[in-house]
Amino acid sequence: MTATLAPAPPEPDAPPPEEPVARRGLPRWAWALIVIGVWVVVYAFTKGQDTLVLPGREHTDLHDTLTGFRDDVLASRDSNPIIQLTYAVGERFVAVVEWVQTLISVPDFPRPVPQVGWLGVTAVAAWVGLALAGWRIALLVAASFVSFGFFGYWSDAMDLLIVTFVAVAVSVLVGMPLAIWLGTTRNRYVLAAINTTLDILQTMPTFVYLLPIVLFVGIGPSGAVACTLLYSLPPIIRIAGHGIRGVSTTTLEATDSAGQTRWQRLLKVQLPMARRTIVVGLNQTIMAALAMATLAAYVNGPGLGKPVLAALQSRDVGGGFVPGMLIVVMAVMLDRTTTAASEAPEKRIRDGADPKIRRIVLGVTGALALVAVYLSREQIDLARFPENDVRRTVADGVNDLVDWFTDTFGGLTGGFKDVISYGLLNPLESLLAESPWYVVAVAILALSAVLGGVRALLPTVICLAGLWYFDLWHDAMVTLNMTLVGTILVMALALVLGVWMARRPRVDLVLRPVLDAGQTIPPFVYLIPILGLFEATRFTAIVAGVIYAAPVAIKLVADGIKGVSPATLEASRATGSTTWQEITKVQLPMARGSLVLAANQGLLYVLSMAVIGGMVGAGALGYDVVLGFSRSEEWGKGAAAGISIVLLGILIDRICRAAAHRDPVTHDPSKRPWWRAASI
Repeated sequence: MTATLAPAPPEPDAPPPEEPVARRGLPRWAWALIVIGVWVVVYAFTKGQDTLVLPGREHTDLHDTLTGFRDDVLASRDSNPIIQLTYAVGERFVAVVEWVQTLISVPDFPRPVPQVGWLGVTAVAAWVGLALAGWRIALLVAASFVSFGFFGYWSDAMDLLIVTFVAVAVSVLVGMPLAIWLGTTRNRYVLAAINTTLDILQTMPTFVYLLPIVLFVGIGPSGAVACTLLYSLPPIIRIAGHGIRGVSTTTLEATDSAGQTRWQRLLKVQLPMARRTIVVGLNQTIMAALAMATLAAYVNGPGLGKPVLAALQSRDVGGGFVPGMLIVVMAVMLDRTTTAASEAPEKRIRDGADPKIRRIVLGVTGALALVAVYLSREQIDLARFPENDVRRTVADGVNDLVDWFTDTFGGLTGGFKDVISYGLLNPLESLLAESPWYVVAVAILALSAVLGGVRALLPTVICLAGLWYFDLWHDAMVTLNMTLVGTILVMALALVLGVWMARRPRVDLVLRPVLDAGQTIPPFVYLIPILGLFEATRFTAIVAGVIYAAPVAIKLVADGIKGVSPATLEASRATGSTTWQEITKVQLPMARGSLVLAANQGLLYVLSMAVIGGMVGAGALGYDVVLGFSRSEEWGKGAAAGISIVLLGILIDRICRAAAHRDPVTHDPSKRPWWRAASI
């Protein structure tokens, strides 16, 4: 054994040792500006050359090859074992969905109504809310279910819940074993493989899931459940796995010393101690499933997404408002129920609730719920919600309000649109889309090296090569431009409101519930009011993306600034710093890890909406995907567009992750927030 000698203490009068002087160079943002400056100069001499534009409905040999692949897959449905397996799984999904539909949402012929009518379904749902989370949640659930019927969308609302919960049930059955594996394995290759797969699935915008799912599973309930399942699977795996992995090592060592087996340790220690985090993962899985199940209306999935899609296609803002708001009601109900259910056991212990009284209450209310089920089976009036004209009245009122607003403030909204379009959107699009493709590629590579270092170069090279290979470079640059402009607007909002929330507790108290509610709204719904204000243009998709991405970015910025040490702030105030200096010189620099993370999330959220915006005039890759859905001969181009969107998302995500990794604040894993620690 080799002994290590401690250094001799310094002499009492000796001066402190000199610290090495760090070599200082230009900051990263300065190098980024230099790269952009050189790019602009080169663009001025090469504008319009080698832009790889593919006009209108034209497609390339690669696109035709992809379309041929689709045709071959469809032709081999009766002979290809893989296709037979995927379609068989889809048929099982259809069988489950249709059985539950006849139970609660559609007539079960020869019955003119479902087996259980609205009164029974509402009573049972309210009782489940009472059992899981208490009276307040029971009342919220009951009011939500009544609103579905009152506004004339009972069947659609139940269908959306059915698709959501079938997908969530399968997600939990598949995801929890994978989460346990992720949380207990020490094999770094397994960890890397699982995390990389989850990164790709979470980077893909929702719309991109639809094309391959339709090909291998089909349309209707089968496609809706399959794409919802895939999209909702990563949160339960990642968050639950992180919770299991986060159980204290001291606790695990104590269980080992007690002689527990691995399964005993998992079932009696790790899973119970990670329960809160697992429920958070379940909450996020439910919200992701609801968002995807809504969008699955584009592949003929049942639910409230269908009337929203029909309203978007006919530009009927009022007609889309009512089902859109019911989707929001459903999202808030599910979010609050799962959150309250995770806190309910501890709350009952703190309040000293008598378990006997609780059992009596649940027994009595459960009996009343069964009576309601019986009545709804026997009485037509209690099985079918009474019809009324409230839906059309509200829709007409919303249309009148939108018309009044656009007539009154059309100049203001048009002016705002023109300022952003001519001042930011058009110049940046010209730089990205009108520069030679190789100039853009070199510039993006240089920016990735400056911002993310060597860590970002390899994924950037791969993604840029993929964008070039799939023959939609120009459309990809237009989509990237809309994403960057939307992210700039998101970060402007995040900086202003995030700093305000961090420095003013009362502002945080008011804004945080609004932001929480904003995060529960599925992205599809954001297009409805924005379409009425800005009509069907690319600007509509950008504004909808800004509103969709702003809540998460604002909260990340606010939480990052709140995390700055109070001692550091006191030291800056002692030196006479003004409020502006304190914010710009202390808080923002020390919270730059959170700012990078906010920009990362903002980029991905805005990219997702830019794709969905293809349905309302956004053009570029979003339009190509929509075209691939609507015309079979364009399937290959739509598939290439979907892959290009995934590559764009990975490109953006990896550069931001590498930039955050270089940040000394986020380099320490103990200082990362759980959603970053779980994914790196």
